[in-house]
Amino acid sequence: MSKMFTFYPEGVCSMMIEIELDGDVIKDVVFTGGCNGNLTGISKLIKGMKADEVIEKLEGTRCGFKDTSCPDQLCKALREAMAQQ
Repeated sequence: MSKMFTFYPEGVCSMMIEIELDGDVIKDVVFTGGCNGNLTGISKLIKGMKADEVIEKLEGTRCGFKDTSCPDQLCKALREAMAQQ
């Protein structure tokens, strides 16, 4: 049974990340705001992956001179979602 989670990122252009998890497997991710093409692509690429795999690959990614990025904020969202299960 899948669960929905909502996360409000900080320090990036996207304003909201909605995540659907089935256990530890990502069923869907929707970003509101941010670079639509890139974030839609990321969402498609990570569908069906385990949250830990995505965190391992994307955590710490930076956007320009920022200390974070939308992929890094996604990892924070996934960590929170996994802790709430």
